[in-house]
Amino acid sequence: MVIMAVELVLVFYEGQWINAFLVMGIMAVTLSPAVLGRRFGVHIPAEFQLLAVVFVFAALFLGEIQSYYVRFWWWDIVLHTSSGLLMGILGFLLVYVLNENERVDIHMLPHFVALFAFLFAVTIGTLWEIFEFAMDQVIGTNMQKPMLGDPSGLTDTMWDMIVNALGALAISALGWWYTKRDERSFIEVWIRKFIERNPRLFRR
Repeated sequence: MVIMAVELVLVFYEGQWINAFLVMGIMAVTLSPAVLGRRFGVHIPAEFQLLAVVFVFAALFLGEIQSYYVRFWWWDIVLHTSSGLLMGILGFLLVYVLNENERVDIHMLPHFVALFAFLFAVTIGTLWEIFEFAMDQVIGTNMQKPMLGDPSGLTDTMWDMIVNALGALAISALGWWYTKRDERSFIEVWIRKFIERNPRLFRR
């Protein structure tokens, strides 16, 4: 937050209004887990908050504002693969919460839980690509990076969606494997921590 605050002062001083808008948006997104958690009385484990903050900072601030996507050809691939992993974990969390909550009478098999987590991550990745396209069209950003031989940015978009799907597939397969074998994975440990910190959301 300190780094982004300093950057915000600099872009305001230099009159870079679009970057100033983006930095303020990034700061708001970074703070949102803690703010929403307090607002709705939901305690988000530190691991989830840390992953969210690091990902947003790396993807939006370093990637867009500091041009890491241009400086390092692999930055985009790593970030979109990571997004598939993170959204897959979130998909598992959502299904696990529904299964554990006795107010919701559903019981899902391991392969369906894995499928839901995969589709959830792919859907979020697709919505992000739509957001990138909208930002480029409306306020003139360059979130869809044109590649050599493809100034439209279509190739970049397709590779983003492919690596996002591969990341989602990896975490879904890992979650299915542990669920099927009835072993505790790091996903279950984090989910259990979420449940323990939010007992009012669940009825035993």
